[in-house]
Amino acid sequence: MMSENSSGSALPEIPHRAAVVTGGAGFIGSHLTEALIRAGVRVTVIDDFSSGRAENLAAVADSPLLTVVTADICREWRVDSAVDVVFNLASPASPPRYLVRPQHTLRTNSQGMQRVIDLAVSRNARLVQASTSEVYGDPLRHPQTEDYWGNVNPIGPRSVYDEGKRFAEALIAAYVRQGALDAGIVRIFNTYGPRMRIDDGRVVPSFIDRALRGEPLEVYGDGKQTRSFCFVEDLVAGLLEMAAAPGVLGPVNLGNVEEITMVDLARLVGEAVGRPPRVVHRPLPVDDPVRRRPDISLARELFGWRPVTGLRTGLERTVRWQRSAGLAVAGAPRDREFTAGSGNH
Repeated sequence: MMSENSSGSALPEIPHRAAVVTGGAGFIGSHLTEALIRAGVRVTVIDDFSSGRAENLAAVADSPLLTVVTADICREWRVDSAVDVVFNLASPASPPRYLVRPQHTLRTNSQGMQRVIDLAVSRNARLVQASTSEVYGDPLRHPQTEDYWGNVNPIGPRSVYDEGKRFAEALIAAYVRQGALDAGIVRIFNTYGPRMRIDDGRVVPSFIDRALRGEPLEVYGDGKQTRSFCFVEDLVAGLLEMAAAPGVLGPVNLGNVEEITMVDLARLVGEAVGRPPRVVHRPLPVDDPVRRRPDISLARELFGWRPVTGLRTGLERTVRWQRSAGLAVAGAPRDREFTAGSGNH
């Protein structure tokens, strides 16, 4: 059964009928939940709404296929309905959020990961783990392939996320080696699109927000550090491909191979907004990677997957969403709980 995302692009066949999405009210989780429901899959979302938002699920809120359970995956929670696939996206993912809750981030990727595994094992369900390119740290190999072990500071401020995700991968692999679990690990590189929080310290929504307000764009370091940005709907298609590949553990990189510097990104955002950007430079955060680009050869080989949304197109769609959502009009209030922090993520 083929389905479509909101832009009308075809999504892979979805063989499952009942899914659990932890972190399903978050940025990526809500897009995944929406894609599953549009394909006729019954979805149970588990979210504590510490960073996810109920409005992210507005498009499917009235669907009889959606059940929302408000819970922290580190604590007691249960799913009473049938489950044949579990997507684990429950973890703070932006530096300003995981740095302000370091112990909770580590527990989410250890205790919480164990509870998610327990659910998948008890239901004989396939598990798809949303890992991260951060497991590569500040990479000494470029682009990053899945057999690269990384260059991570295990006690640095970012380690609560980096090492948390590395532990989660190790825990899953141990279960798979014992034949107790069918799981697939995807390492997600920088992803952007509608529904990203502008107070999350991510470079794309932060740049767009400031550009729409006529404020200077904050570029960290000299701005020559690079990232590669994948539009969220392309990323969701990759998650669904992994879900439909029983027996494939991976890890598999999912991301865009088109690399861009932060100063060039600022220029493209200015073009999408229709206003030449002003740029100010800030100190580079501790352990911030200088270069980040995936090698997606394995995803191409296994699934035939590749991103199809160009950066200009994706930025234009994201700008339209931020305007329509009323998050970035001149003079509008902003959530100041978190600053625009590490703007290169």
